[in-house]
Amino acid sequence: MDGESRRVDRALRGLYDFVSMGRSVKSDQNRDGLLKLRDAALQMGISFPTIKQWIYKNKIRSILTAGGHHRIPQSEVDKLLFRTRGGTEKERKQAVRRVSGRNQLVGRIDSVRISGLMAEVKISIGEQQITSIITATSAREMRLKPGQTAAALIKATEVMIIRV
Repeated sequence: MDGESRRVDRALRGLYDFVSMGRSVKSDQNRDGLLKLRDAALQMGISFPTIKQWIYKNKIRSILTAGGHHRIPQSEVDKLLFRTRGGTEKERKQAVRRVSGRNQLVGRIDSVRISGLMAEVKISIGEQQITSIITATSAREMRLKPGQTAAALIKATEVMIIRV
């Protein structure tokens, strides 16, 4: 910047109040325990359009900001998680595992091959073998290993793996 533009910049600063907006360490939650819609939807495992519909239908309480944006209190998210997924962590895990029996095939893991971001999981079901490509992170989180029991969830053209 040359000297003249610095002088103009300083002169303009004198005309306006500059307030540092600062970024919080917790970007998904402000100091009042209010969540942005996307963050609340992510915590509840629902889509952004669904949470918007819940707000419009008064299924979930939201607070409007001065700018007209909706914020969801953390207590509201906790209340809905408790109601829909069970009171304890164990009950919530059981609720996740309850899936229609007609779209899951239980078998034994033959192999797990992790390469980069993806993992190839082969499951033997009877005399058949199903191969699924999932993320390496998912395979690691489920601690998938050959010999374990797992279920292949069939969804349209996808096959998902659940450790049983």
